[in-house]
Amino acid sequence: MTLVLVGLPAPAGAAGTADPGGIRVTATTATSARLAWTAATDDQDVVAYEIRGGDTVLKTLTGTPPTTSATVTGLACATRFTLSVVARDAAGDSSPASGPVSFSTAACQAADGGVPGTPTTLSGGWSVPWGTYWMPDGTSALVTERDTFKVFKVTPAGTRTEVGTVPQTVGTGGEGGLMGVAVDPNWATNRYVYFMHTAAEGNRVARMTYNGTTLSGYTVLLQGIRKNRYHNGGRLLFGPDGFLYASTGDAQQPALAQDRNSLNGKILRLTTTGAPAPGNPFGTHVLSYGHRNPQGMAFDRNGRLWASEFGEVTTDELNLIKSGNNYGWPTCEGTCNVAGMTNPKKTWSTAEASPSGIAVVRNVLYMASLRGERLWRVPITGDTENVGTATAYYIGTYGRLRTVTKAPGADQLWLTTTNADANGGQGPGSDRIFRVTIS
Repeated sequence: MTLVLVGLPAPAGAAGTADPGGIRVTATTATSARLAWTAATDDQDVVAYEIRGGDTVLKTLTGTPPTTSATVTGLACATRFTLSVVARDAAGDSSPASGPVSFSTAACQAADGGVPGTPTTLSGGWSVPWGTYWMPDGTSALVTERDTFKVFKVTPAGTRTEVGTVPQTVGTGGEGGLMGVAVDPNWATNRYVYFMHTAAEGNRVARMTYNGTTLSGYTVLLQGIRKNRYHNGGRLLFGPDGFLYASTGDAQQPALAQDRNSLNGKILRLTTTGAPAPGNPFGTHVLSYGHRNPQGMAFDRNGRLWASEFGEVTTDELNLIKSGNNYGWPTCEGTCNVAGMTNPKKTWSTAEASPSGIAVVRNVLYMASLRGERLWRVPITGDTENVGTATAYYIGTYGRLRTVTKAPGADQLWLTTTNADANGGQGPGSDRIFRVTIS
């Protein structure tokens, strides 16, 4: 199917609304596409952009000014599309359509569901591998080691090469150090990669340059995130909107989670320069608050953000993150039905879970558990906001499980252990990365 845009001409005598330019596709999936364009100019303020296919408005963006990028969801898989953008100004006049852009969505995916098979060792000899993030071309992933501050390139065959260390990183004698990593969706042109790490004054989000072989440079994008021995959060993830998401813990100061002026106990959303992302609910870096120690984040096929969160002594959580919502900590641990606070979608005892990384494959969430020493499988119910029955795999077989990541182009997970820390009790080099096929 091809959708062809018919642009709206500017009415006769209307104020001059120049058409948006430079429309381009920056990412596609089987059911979505991310578009960006150059802002329209007008002698009156541009107040909206419409992404159109034929006579159908697929998405409307408003603001003063509106953002110049967006993700269109709900597209058919393996299908050719031609889309354009129209600007509207404060007088209600519409521009001509931008030049069209054509693209094809990715191949249709297998049916929802599937179960994880027996893990096979991809790579051994690790010491607390923490973050795993695939390069956009799928040829390798970057993996961080929390306590050595090293970064490695790992290929799908399991070949490991050290590419550098992250400067100014320090440990905390507990959960701090070099934690999350993320690769810029536009890495092919800008070579940027991002890290969340502990520094002398607190936790930071920093940017470095990676040429495919070696890390270089170092720029602090965000600091002022308090650190502690525990509860540092640490996950980084790019969203389908092109912005960078970061999870932060409460730094063992529970009141910070409810303080919207604090960066702790939050899910943060920022630009690649470290500024608050446009559209954030409070005009700051904060997307959601009331979190204790979220260490896992993943987007589902509908572009919704899920996060796993460590409880205190009774209950761990799986949350569906919504802009501006309060997830309850420290008033709530698990489900508590307090007005103005959002309940989790699924809970576990801390002995069963103590969750870290999460990933989505074929509309199923997979959650790695540290204390629980198991991988949880949690199916999302169709395109609803509900989840089904959780099932545990590998209980006690591989030790403490830290990070789970979907391998690109395959129904496959990479799963890392954290057995070489104080809680795991094993020596340096005892951790592994496993490959798990979903079938």
